[in-house]
Amino acid sequence: MNLSSVRIITADIQRLVPFYEKVTGMTWTWYTPDFAELRTGQATLAIGTTNTLAPFGGSDVATAANNHSAIIEFRVDDVDKRYEALADFLAETLVQPPTTMPWGNRSLLFRDPDGNLVNFFAPVTADAKQRLDASH
Repeated sequence: MNLSSVRIITADIQRLVPFYEKVTGMTWTWYTPDFAELRTGQATLAIGTTNTLAPFGGSDVATAANNHSAIIEFRVDDVDKRYEALADFLAETLVQPPTTMPWGNRSLLFRDPDGNLVNFFAPVTADAKQRLDASH
């Protein structure tokens, strides 16, 4: 089994997709005005409006801008360079500047416009590099 996709439900897709395009430097694919995706080599991050909940049973299935438990993580080549490039853009949403974590990753933590936590990380210790490279 492989993790294929994570979807963020939002009430303002016109704000959220451009935010992710800016921080990732990647262009998203829009399939409808209510649904867009960023496909990477490992998985897809999708963003859908609350309108996309109808086929799943309606608006009670998920609540936009109400995540309190998940972190959306992107492995990047250099956390510090990403931070330098985005520091002004992320100033109001920064949770943690680049920090080396006890498990060996360098991490930059911030929030997207809906309040979701986003982590840009890179393994920096030999153990972290081995662990993460073995999982690919």
